Amino acid sequence: MALEVIMPKAGVDMTEGQIVQWNKKVGEFVKEGEVLLEIMTDKVSMELEAEEDGYLIAILKGDGETVPVTEVIGYLGEEGENIPTAGAAAPEASPAPATASASNDDNKSDNAYDIIVIGGGPAGYVSAIKAAQLGGKVALVEKSELGGTCLNRGCIPTKTYLHNAEIIENIGHAANRGIVIENPNFTVDMDKVLETKNKVVNTLVGGVAGLLRSYGVDVHKGIGTITKDKNVLVNGSELLETKKIILAGGSKVSKINVPGMESSLVMTSDDILEMNEVPESLVIIGGGVVGIELGQAFMTFGSKVTVIEMMDRIVPAMDAEVSKNLRLILERKGMTILTDTKLQEIIEEDGKLRIKVEGKDDITANKALLSIGRVPDLEGIGDVEFELDRGRIKVNEYMETSVPGIYAPGDINGTKMLAHAAFRMGEVAAENALKGNHAVAKLNLTPAAIYTLPEVAAVGLTEEQAREKYDVQIGKFNFAANGRAIASDAAQGFVKVIADKKYGEVLGVHIIGPAAAELINEASTIIEMEITVEEMLKTIHGHPTFSEVMYEAFADVLGLAVHSPKKK
Repeated sequence: MALEVIMPKAGVDMTEGQIVQWNKKVGEFVKEGEVLLEIMTDKVSMELEAEEDGYLIAILKGDGETVPVTEVIGYLGEEGENIPTAGAAAPEASPAPATASASNDDNKSDNAYDIIVIGGGPAGYVSAIKAAQLGGKVALVEKSELGGTCLNRGCIPTKTYLHNAEIIENIGHAANRGIVIENPNFTVDMDKVLETKNKVVNTLVGGVAGLLRSYGVDVHKGIGTITKDKNVLVNGSELLETKKIILAGGSKVSKINVPGMESSLVMTSDDILEMNEVPESLVIIGGGVVGIELGQAFMTFGSKVTVIEMMDRIVPAMDAEVSKNLRLILERKGMTILTDTKLQEIIEEDGKLRIKVEGKDDITANKALLSIGRVPDLEGIGDVEFELDRGRIKVNEYMETSVPGIYAPGDINGTKMLAHAAFRMGEVAAENALKGNHAVAKLNLTPAAIYTLPEVAAVGLTEEQAREKYDVQIGKFNFAANGRAIASDAAQGFVKVIADKKYGEVLGVHIIGPAAAELINEASTIIEMEITVEEMLKTIHGHPTFSEVMYEAFADVLGLAVHSPKKK
């Protein structure tokens, strides 16, 4: 089948391009990566390479012609192959994904819900609200508390703890800034910490409940499971009839089979957020996001914290340079971090834990936190058989499962286990369930953040990933040279920009420093809108702000950072 050659969109503002010249003639063979033609826009001239081997079988737009972006300008194909025409038979298409009309809506009564959502977490409650906004009759079934893991046992509670840690750190810096506190010693009243955390959580849970009420969503408390005829059973007794189902069961704590893990002194991330004491010593099993965040919180509260991580670095999904920098900062603050370390056994003795690790001395601790990630919660599956992939429900780009009419957004599909990704997946699932499959959840540019002190955030490719596919250039700028950071006693870390050398396409942005979780959203927008490095440098950033570090890092990609010394 002939391959279309199109006028590329080389920048967010580009609407058309001019063909300077074709470097190949019709009938000539072209190798993948060989330059086919040169084009010019109002901003840049560029070469367009062949995407695969083939013969140039047609040129539709010649030298000097101006063509709108994405318009077909030629074809590559087999020698002698005819180009597609408007009257030609369309190539045989692969079976289309199931659409919303594929389920048996006609068999449902007039009283049936348009959609029932199982799960009231980020994917579930957003699905329900979106479906109601689109005019659907909607019910939601939640077995525990609205808001899911993020609101009740994850994102929000941990940020409450980390804000307390930030206050403690700021008090520690106060004397250096001329603020004299006569008795700087402190203790952490965990009962009051828990009360504050619960107040924050309850406020937000109440907010979600209020939103669902305002949109007319019927909320049922209990365990929802799917029946064979694609209705929903609540607590095994109450049957709810529905035309479509959104299964948003979320996730649960992952566990490992290590001797001694059953000890009551070994907590999950759910347990530790209900603990009303600051343990003298705490071992974190797993150096991922949750483990590092809670490790820093309790280290600042006064615990002696040791992190055990099997991989060669903490937060291994992050850029290696950022991970290394974060480790150095945490170790300077007093955290012990053991990487490339395998847990062998946990022994409870004399009211404490003795933790055996491979190749190192035993570690003694009052408590341990198991923090090795989360796995999909499949309790709501019921009597329906879904196609699974390693315990995750497989979905297509429309968030629809292998069973037509049932959608599975959020953690349950394991694609991107982040609350803000679940928000988007939930919106897409609701729209497709009501209106037919057309909306797509594009998740590859989902920003991620770690709320340590300093914060870490990332979007796009890491440097290692980018170098595997592109000829890259790197820009970097340190917060140590930023006026707002210096004035705020927060001059640690940097912004790192990874760009394609040829076109200036932004491939990834990585931040460690103050307000990283906020700054990364600008980077996410830049990449999503296909803004090049040069285009970004036409913007003006306020002064003094942390965001100036982002601007300078982009400028450094081109060697143009004004506030960096001249490179030799």
